[in-house]
Amino acid sequence: QVQLRESGGGLVQAGGSLRLSCAASGSAFSINVIGWYRQAPGKQRELVAVISSGGNTNYADSVKGRFTISRDNVKNMVYLQMNTLKPEDTAAYYCKARTGPVSGLYYDYWGQGTQVIVSS
Repeated sequence: QVQLRESGGGLVQAGGSLRLSCAASGSAFSINVIGWYRQAPGKQRELVAVISSGGNTNYADSVKGRFTISRDNVKNMVYLQMNTLKPEDTAAYYCKARTGPVSGLYYDYWGQGTQVIVSS
């Protein structure tokens, strides 16, 4: 089992920056890929950025060049530095971790989310 706790959300003006943090506990050593997803009101949850245990990253096109994901495997933390924020970045941001494979199976864990509001 992995527990995830996000922090760092808030209200910011367009063009500003925020840094989200996700603390992993439990069987955090077993995390393979971890990252951030977001869900705006009335929209589906979407990938923002993910990072593998080896440091490979993947970003949504909408955030490339503005957001940076990083990971501290010693502290079991993952961060999302968000710069040049836009009103369309407004959403609940969720941390997600994937473990496995164990007997061919992967397991996904989600945090409770942290709200980001970008005012125009």
